Amino acid sequence: MMVSDGEGTPLAVHLDSASPAEVKLIEQTLAKISVGKRGAPGAPRKKPDRLVADKAYDSNGLRARLAMRGITPVIPARS
Repeated sequence: MMVSDGEGTPLAVHLDSASPAEVKLIEQTLAKISVGKRGAPGAPRKKPDRLVADKAYDSNGLRARLAMRGITPVIPARS
């Protein structure tokens, strides 16, 4: 699984077996994000402001865990 910014630059990668559902791997992948601030000293950013994902990630549990971390989920609801 890979997390990228809005321009497609990879921010974190997590490899696992094919059996776990992706919704269960997203938190492990988000934990690997560490992006330095361009031209500014200080601690690197560890979380995105928003997470854009497809319908496969539509889960109340995931939405709650992202909200606890201060990440706004942008995930369409399953029909």
